[in-house]
Amino acid sequence: MLLSLHVKNLALIDEAEIEFTKGLNILSGETGAGKSILLGSINLALGAKADKDCIRSGAEQAVIEMVFQLENDAQHRRMKELELLTEDDDIVIVQRRISEKRSVCKVCGETVTAKQLAQLAEVLLHIHGQRDNQLLLHEKEQRAYLDGYAGEKMQQLQQRMREAYHTYCTCRDEELAVREQEHAGGREIALAQFEVSEIEQAALVQGEDEELERRYHKMMNGRRIMEHVQRAYGMTGDGEQQSAGMLIGAAAMELRSAASLDGEAADLQEQLVNIDALLNDFNRDLSAYISDMEFDEREFHEVETRLDLINHLKSKYHADSIAQIQAYLEKQQAYLEQMSDFDAYKQRVRDKLVQSENALRALCEEASALRTKTAEQLAEDLGAALQDLNFLKAGVRIDVTPDETHYTADGYDSVTFMLSLNPGEPYKPLSAVASGGELSRIMLALKTLKADKDGIDAMIFDEIDAGISGKTAWLVSEKLGLLAKNSQVICITHLPQIAAMADTHFVIEKETKEGRTATKIYPVEDRTLLEELARMLGGDQITEAALQNAAEMKRMAQEVKLRKE
Repeated sequence: MLLSLHVKNLALIDEAEIEFTKGLNILSGETGAGKSILLGSINLALGAKADKDCIRSGAEQAVIEMVFQLENDAQHRRMKELELLTEDDDIVIVQRRISEKRSVCKVCGETVTAKQLAQLAEVLLHIHGQRDNQLLLHEKEQRAYLDGYAGEKMQQLQQRMREAYHTYCTCRDEELAVREQEHAGGREIALAQFEVSEIEQAALVQGEDEELERRYHKMMNGRRIMEHVQRAYGMTGDGEQQSAGMLIGAAAMELRSAASLDGEAADLQEQLVNIDALLNDFNRDLSAYISDMEFDEREFHEVETRLDLINHLKSKYHADSIAQIQAYLEKQQAYLEQMSDFDAYKQRVRDKLVQSENALRALCEEASALRTKTAEQLAEDLGAALQDLNFLKAGVRIDVTPDETHYTADGYDSVTFMLSLNPGEPYKPLSAVASGGELSRIMLALKTLKADKDGIDAMIFDEIDAGISGKTAWLVSEKLGLLAKNSQVICITHLPQIAAMADTHFVIEKETKEGRTATKIYPVEDRTLLEELARMLGGDQITEAALQNAAEMKRMAQEVKLRKE
């Protein structure tokens, strides 16, 4: 259940905190007081798209924090599956901070993604907004309600259907590609044969392009390299009077003379002899390098031609390396091997498609049978629930229509909720007979039926009372009260009949302080509660008579609660 909601700096809300209770929590207030902002804050906390304009003027960030308590094993299991932690006593704290530059979502202090938050929302509570009534008119939504009513068995079956449908689509695409290949005839085979021959004749060697590039670059810069190397050779060799070789040789002779006069100079003379030997070795290597640098026109042409061929193949086959060209070659070779026995390959692909379709059809048939069986029970239960909501003569039928020519990940059934509002009237699709108020009651009936199956103990209804009044409003109020006996129900309403059924009642209103408007939320009871009910009854002024009417309405609601226990 939802224990509390804390909102700060969001739109017109400066700061507000609501501590919800078990049972039926009612929120009421004048139009424009901020009820939609409150519901929006809950959606934002649970991952809805945030806009920086939602931040209260003058504030740096908006903060929404919700505290939940897990109530059943199903919720604990789903939390583990989502790899999300809980606080002590099975408490889950969801927090979202929204600033102009970023939005941060946390669960029990751990940052989570928007996807994780959306998955968590499905575990913690159901939010029913006014838009959901219209969604109920869609065949896909009706099928979803029927599947949800079928329970865990349908969930497992749907997972298997989705996997089988994916396999079927893959096989279908492969079979389509085979037919296209067959239609193309020998043209693609001839092209593949030419490409394989072209690449094989090139006899590419892994890494040779890099070596050729190095050699080509060296040849292109050979003249400049030779000028520098020859000058270096002249400076270090024996060919010039002032070269390093000539000077070191002369210096060695001088030290030899010095060593004959003083033995201590012998070590120095020996070091210089070693240097002279090293320099001679260096000059031999440099001379060999110069010999190798001699430009060979034929070799340069061979390197350039080979590089042109490799670069042409890279460009033609959209490759960045020889390895990619070779990978393409292997692909085309496999294709040719496959096409060498095309008829056998085609039969294998078609056999796989038939097998995948048979597997998918079997699952669809199983799902269709389960839906048909569930539809009978749901129609009976929904009909009974609608009678409690003033559909006294209504008949409900749920049609499950299979279409074996149209597979989807959810099977091949279309599901249509059919309604007959009066005896003798034909059954018609829900979209053809239900008004706005009737849709609200049908949705409430469905929510009531599904409450025990979902494993979710908290539900939020945004103006479930749209389009109803009078006796029907009382019946809706009773149904909400009944639903709230086993679940936490939070309801935003304008109707006093529904508000009178509250276990806890909150009022939302605007106030102006220091020239700024803010929305405040506070619980009411006793006389303040009766004053709010009197306001909702429609009086311009709250008179004693209006208060007495409110008190009588509250008393009647309490009697209904006791009677339903």
